[in-house]
Amino acid sequence: MFILAHLSDIHLAPLPRPNPSELLSKRGLGYINWLRKRRRVHRADMLARVVADLKARKPDHIAVTGDLVNLSLTSEFAPACAFLAGLGDANAVTVVPGNHDSYVRSAETLALQHWADYMRGDNNENFPFVRRRGPAAIVGLSTSLPTAPLSATGKLHGDQLARVADILAALGREKAFRVVLIHHPPTEGAHHFRRLRDADKMRDALKACGAELVLHGHHHESSLVWLPGPEHRIPVIGVPSASGSPDYHDDPGGYNLYEIDGEPGAWRCTLVSRGWHRDDRRITELRRQPLMG
Repeated sequence: MFILAHLSDIHLAPLPRPNPSELLSKRGLGYINWLRKRRRVHRADMLARVVADLKARKPDHIAVTGDLVNLSLTSEFAPACAFLAGLGDANAVTVVPGNHDSYVRSAETLALQHWADYMRGDNNENFPFVRRRGPAAIVGLSTSLPTAPLSATGKLHGDQLARVADILAALGREKAFRVVLIHHPPTEGAHHFRRLRDADKMRDALKACGAELVLHGHHHESSLVWLPGPEHRIPVIGVPSASGSPDYHDDPGGYNLYEIDGEPGAWRCTLVSRGWHRDDRRITELRRQPLMG
């Protein structure tokens, strides 16, 4: 059995003190929001507990679907790289960026500069990239782009849409267990200012080419939506913020495990959600659900 772990929306705390010049942009509003609310929502102690619980499960690979930082301050990226190194080396951890990882245009390339080893395919390709780990063919996508103030939308920039369709189709012919990593979910119903702007085209690619799992973050909540595929429904799964406090309305900190077994053409996969239980005030198993097989 191969165990894939999935966590997201790290929002690493504490936030370094910004330089005044860094706040002459969208970051200024983000910093006010951090001081008023988000510094109490995203807690370093909660993140440490979630990571300790995850590592105790000894997964074979860890997927991180973005938002490691908060305002894309230059001083945030090195601590985030140290956080990733604490999870494992670049062969054991795969990352795709989120909207907070390219919060402003001046920081658009910082995530790739600092975390490149975690965001590169087996053949050194960038987005979309493919990593083979056990039975899983991990397909990494980037929806991370600078946006206007009060906007947190994403888009599959460049030629990712055309290329991911070809990649998924080729892997499908091999009957590989395809795991798509993306920050913004390609589902319907997202708030206009938080949506994936080309979600309909990504859904078309999934419907035509298929996948076994689509893993995302962004909404800070545990979710499971089924999308149509060419041969079977595709589970699209979100997780809470890994640093989320239990004292606010979003789902508190947690992560998912995917127990993958079987063989090409006859895969089995079970979803195991672990996280902070509001009543027991501890991290525990919250849900176990077969997804296929």
